[in-house]
Amino acid sequence: MRELTITGLDKSYGPARVLRGVDIALRSGEVHALMGENGAGKSTLIKVLAGIVPADALHLALDGKARTLTGPEDAAALGLRFVHQELNIVPSLSVAENILLSRRTPRRFGFAVDWRAMRARAEAALARFGADHIDVTARAGGLSTGDRMLTVLAGLLASDDTEPAVFVLDEPTAALTHAEADRLFAVIAELKAQGAAILYVSHRMAEVVEIADRVTVLRDGAVVLSCPMAETSREGIIEAMTGRDVKDAYPARASAPREEVLLEVEDLAAGPVAGLSFVLREGEVLGLAGLEGGGQSTVLRAVLGDIPRTGDIRFAGGSGPRSAAEAWARGIAYVPRERRKEGLMLGRGITQNVVLPHLRRLSRAGVWSRPRAEQAEAEARGREVRLRCEHVGQSAGTLSGGNQQKVVFARAVAGRPRLALLDEPTRGVDVGAREDIYAMIRNLGAGGTAVLLASSDLPELIGLSDRILVLRDGRAAGMVPTEGLTAGALLAMIYGDRPVEAVA
Repeated sequence: MRELTITGLDKSYGPARVLRGVDIALRSGEVHALMGENGAGKSTLIKVLAGIVPADALHLALDGKARTLTGPEDAAALGLRFVHQELNIVPSLSVAENILLSRRTPRRFGFAVDWRAMRARAEAALARFGADHIDVTARAGGLSTGDRMLTVLAGLLASDDTEPAVFVLDEPTAALTHAEADRLFAVIAELKAQGAAILYVSHRMAEVVEIADRVTVLRDGAVVLSCPMAETSREGIIEAMTGRDVKDAYPARASAPREEVLLEVEDLAAGPVAGLSFVLREGEVLGLAGLEGGGQSTVLRAVLGDIPRTGDIRFAGGSGPRSAAEAWARGIAYVPRERRKEGLMLGRGITQNVVLPHLRRLSRAGVWSRPRAEQAEAEARGREVRLRCEHVGQSAGTLSGGNQQKVVFARAVAGRPRLALLDEPTRGVDVGAREDIYAMIRNLGAGGTAVLLASSDLPELIGLSDRILVLRDGRAAGMVPTEGLTAGALLAMIYGDRPVEAVA
């Protein structure tokens, strides 16, 4: 059995001590879950292992023999392979070229690229996931988020240098459908059987409990729990992560949705969506469910006015907005699914990111900036979402992925919108912060805000929504009430294995 041991890992950024004497052992044939709230130090630990950032103190050993780790080359030589939380692909290159990027390219006659061999290797790597639907000659930029993840994972399996010994997967299922996630879990089981060690980072508690053999929990940069999964429980992990008992339930409604219709959509067509009609009442949460690429995100962007559309949209008695700027000005907030690409100015401070669409309200006479008011707004919303940062002037790009998501959500709830369009609002957010976000969604509803919610987390969708609109290939398959609905039943409806009950 091979073993990679990390002992006494310390890392500080200036006065902020991010990792405090962390010990962790990764053994062949095991899935080792690394858990912790956003800002607990998980991402920093992964960057240290990847050789991206240097540790202040670290003793590293492979099979009992001390090894050095001074850069990415050392990490590769140790057999470490990484899938980072933010997917990195080259959109202009083909899928095959991305899979074999940084690998030795197959050659003919010693100098010409053997494109046939390259395609064959890429297809073989994807076949490990059952992902033969991906055309390896297609541009990677045109892939869905889930297929991009599969492409990155396939790149790890196409390695032809050092035999991979440890796979580090950071939130690998965040963008995958249930079917794709199941394929990933099958590959993880295969890698375990071959003797690989897997360090698995995820906020999805159910999948961690299902696939992990061992768990280590970080809180404030220190290890607070490390044991075999059989010796702890979901509740024990949550308490270790948060330092408190977190309720494993969705907050109850304080009041029923109102009768007034706020949003009317009739015969909407945009992108893959066609012939879609529904109404949304004040204070109601309407969920959108479907497979990856089924049109959920397209519906939100069409209502926002961000993409071309046909059909009729009426909002608050008037026509629907024709641009995102108009939508924000009329009280429509939006949380995009890709926070780094669509939701944040990474080089700007937290304050600028939170208040950007609210500057007119926070300014004097709609013209003169009021920095103190902007800062106060950002600080208040930051407390509301339990944002972990040094100060609101801190650059958004320096935050962890989960805390970046909180900044995007803080912007959405600022000013109490009339309509909130939420696309995967808790993706990459830890269990404690999810509870706060769920409470805020309930508070929005209690204040009369209507919510259109797209989420791949089916229990979340059921727990928060009043009704769920099931989309199949861009068309409405039906509307279902959430009372008494189970995730299994909803999944069967999404796949078409069970008819969707129509409701008003």
